[in-house]
Amino acid sequence: MVSMKDFEKLLKLGAFSFTDVINLTGNRETAHSKIYRLVQKGYIKSIKRNLYAAVSLETGQTIVNKYQIGSRLTKSAYVSHHSAFEYYGLANQVFNEVYISSNERFNNFEFEGISYKFIRSKFNDGVLEPKNYSGVSVTDIERTVLDGIKDFEKIGGLEELLQCLSMVTYLDSKKLEQYLDLYNLQVLYQKTGYILEYYKDKLKLKDSFFKFCVTKIGKSIRYLFKGINSDNSFYNSKWQIVAPKNLMIINDQGGSKLV
Repeated sequence: MVSMKDFEKLLKLGAFSFTDVINLTGNRETAHSKIYRLVQKGYIKSIKRNLYAAVSLETGQTIVNKYQIGSRLTKSAYVSHHSAFEYYGLANQVFNEVYISSNERFNNFEFEGISYKFIRSKFNDGVLEPKNYSGVSVTDIERTVLDGIKDFEKIGGLEELLQCLSMVTYLDSKKLEQYLDLYNLQVLYQKTGYILEYYKDKLKLKDSFFKFCVTKIGKSIRYLFKGINSDNSFYNSKWQIVAPKNLMIINDQGGSKLV
C-alpha cells in the first residue's frame, strides 16, 4: 500500500508518473491498482498516458499548474519561449498554450483547456529549477529572450515579443553570448543585435555585446520576418537586415508596438 506520506512526496513533484508509484510500492500491479482506485474516486486525474496529478476536492481541477505539468511531460522537459515570459510575469498576453522544450518528443495534447506544445530542444543550457516553485523547470531570462527572438514568427508574433522585452530590466551579456554560440545561427546574431539595440540602455547591455554580435553576422542579408512590405521597409547596413520602417514607438509607459 502507498501511505499518505508517500503520496505527499509524489505531489511535491507537481505531477507524477506510473513509474513514480511503482518506485514507491515496489510492485507494478500494486501501483496500477492504487492509481485505478484513486482515479475512480476522483482524487487524481490522468493528464496523459503515464502522467497524473492530485485533484482539488473544492474545484475538481488538478492542484498543479500548467508550468508544473509541462515540466513533467518528459525527463528533459522545461517551460520555454512565450510560456517562460508568462512564468516570469513578463508577458503582455497570457496564452492558453504552453510551450515545452524537450529532448524527447511528445504528442501535442490538451488538458483542462490548456494546449501543451512540443518544441525540440536544441541544448539544455540556461534551464533553471526555481527554488520557490516546486516542480518547475524553465529557461532563464536570457535564454527566454533568445528563444523568443529566434521563433517569434511561430510563437506569439513580433509585437508580443517586443511587449515582453519592454518589461525586462536586465540581461547578462555573457549568458546571451554563450547561448548565441550554442545556437550558432548567423541570422539569430543579426536579429538579436538589431532588436536588443533598441533596449540597450534599459537592459544594461554594453557596446562589447553588440560588437560580439557584429563579428558573427557574415555577409548575408536577412529579413527580420517573412512578408515585410517593401514600400515600408529599410535596410540596416550594420546588421545587414531588412526591417519595417519605424519598427517601434516607445510610449510613455516604456512599452513598444509595431507601426
